Amino acid sequence: MPHRPTIRQLEYLVMLGETGHFGEAAKRCNVSQPTLSVQIALLEKRLGCPLIDRTPGQIAPTPTGASIIAAARQVLNNLDDMVAMASASRGSLGGLIRLGAVPTFGPYFLPRLLPELHASYPGLKLHIREERPLLLEEQVADGSIDCGLGPMPADVEIFEFHAICDERIFLGVPIDHPLAERETVTLASLAREDLLTLGKGHRLLQNVRDLARASGASLVEDYEGTSLDAIRQMVSISMGLSLFPELYVRSEFPGERNVKLLTIADWSGSRTIGFFWRRQSVRAAHYRRLASLGKTVAQDLLA
Repeated sequence: MPHRPTIRQLEYLVMLGETGHFGEAAKRCNVSQPTLSVQIALLEKRLGCPLIDRTPGQIAPTPTGASIIAAARQVLNNLDDMVAMASASRGSLGGLIRLGAVPTFGPYFLPRLLPELHASYPGLKLHIREERPLLLEEQVADGSIDCGLGPMPADVEIFEFHAICDERIFLGVPIDHPLAERETVTLASLAREDLLTLGKGHRLLQNVRDLARASGASLVEDYEGTSLDAIRQMVSISMGLSLFPELYVRSEFPGERNVKLLTIADWSGSRTIGFFWRRQSVRAAHYRRLASLGKTVAQDLLA
């Protein structure tokens, strides 16, 4: 029988891949640097190939090492899932969920969800991380995050997606813009207008691109907003128009006097939001209960 890696060796390797530094990896694994270095060397010997390129002041996985790190991460995630299934009751949803949320929805929804979640599952611990949708999908796929909260992923074959709401999207215009005299506009009225958007990795970028294509408006290519707040500030000083999702509007617009919100009569401005996780995950039942509670909270919030 071939010599298999130990669980600790896999943990050391994954941490080394995440940190890119022997000292930092050892610190996070609570071992000495010589111990971690020796175990990585033993792992390479067992597998019969180099996993880490070592150069002065810098380390990086070899191509084979990168593939093995990804496989090792999946092995460790499966072990964690097995422990969660064996030791956790229905009252804790597995004890711990690493939840990633998109920044255009999570900060405005989670404050309403978390109290309900804690009341229903007091034994559950949540580690929450905000990420752009495309990066969030990558991290759920590779096991860095257990479950995501955001727009429907592009690759439905990889993920199981449970929708919790359809969120309306509004057009924001400067208060002194001629369109601000209206409550509803048409696509034709946006021709040759400048549209601002978030940067790459955000799904709202695609929404703005679709609107520009349908209306004849121009996408401002030399500006990419880092947040909805930044976009709103740019609109307020007449640098262009932009789109804003409903929960952000409800949270941040009550005191806004320099931006007028409009609906577009002949354009379906909405996005579907939900929870998603890797297909065939052994913890799918936990995430489905999380999504079910999330749907109830979202429906109350958007009523």
